[in-house]
Amino acid sequence: MKTLNRLMLFPLSIIWMASFICTAQGQAAYTLAPSPELKIIGRSTIRVWKMTSNEASGQGVFFMEGTRFIGIQSLTVEMHAESLSSGTKGLDKHAYESLQTSLHPIVKFTLREIKEVENSMEARGDFQIAGVTRQVVFPVKIEQIGNQVNFQGEIPIKFSDFEIVTPTNFMGIVKTHDDARILFNTTFQPKN
Repeated sequence: MKTLNRLMLFPLSIIWMASFICTAQGQAAYTLAPSPELKIIGRSTIRVWKMTSNEASGQGVFFMEGTRFIGIQSLTVEMHAESLSSGTKGLDKHAYESLQTSLHPIVKFTLREIKEVENSMEARGDFQIAGVTRQVVFPVKIEQIGNQVNFQGEIPIKFSDFEIVTPTNFMGIVKTHDDARILFNTTFQPKN
């Protein structure tokens, strides 16, 4: 009889341990905190230019071990293209025309994968700009601060990859270069 009780006790202990692990590790919904730092930096034949936005929305589902961030199931960030501003009306107007903001008002990033590569984190996802979606791969720094998770990084892009015709001025003398960099500093907080 003692052997039978031991045999029954073993499966019950396995079930108890599995339920404890599932409770300790779980998924949590997060949302983009206010005032993210989003920038695009490029060059023209005469100067370096920058456009910034502090307006975006985003959602994420993160893997948590208790209160500790351990991974990402999903993450998306959306921004109105016309929230980007250089502080110069003329430059903004040309940028919005090139981005075709009247037809494609939203810039969107959807994370597909994040993994460790040579002691740093690498993100892979889909970037939608001016209605064209392209896959991007870039290094990302991830830091947990209290119950929030901060993501920082830089994404190199070419406008031509998104079928964007860069603006020119003064009969083609001043031309925007094809290469640019998108910089982000975003914080996600638990969804209430």
